[in-house]
Amino acid sequence: MRTVIGIRPAKTGRRAVDDASNPTPTVWFDSWRQMASLLSDENRALLRLMRERQPRTVLELAEWSGRAASNLSRTLRHLERHGLVKLHRSPDSRAVRPEALATEFLVVLD
Repeated sequence: MRTVIGIRPAKTGRRAVDDASNPTPTVWFDSWRQMASLLSDENRALLRLMRERQPRTVLELAEWSGRAASNLSRTLRHLERHGLVKLHRSPDSRAVRPEALATEFLVVLD
């Protein structure tokens, strides 16, 4: 799934124009640094792995990705805050099933 992302411009009083030739971002970042950090090569590979293998739990994803579960959980929460991942929490247990909502990105520049 392709997601359109943008960088929030400094407060200039200008408004984004929404038309067919200019896609409107659905995910916003405050800076290039924030975007680059969250959409690192490793995190994009993680999103693709989640899309392809559809892990049942974060622990399963940690095993497949070779990442520590605690660090992976933190990364997944950041990705969820930006709407790139959905974390399905089980009402019966502490299990969390991660789902990738985006694996391709289009960056729109102002």
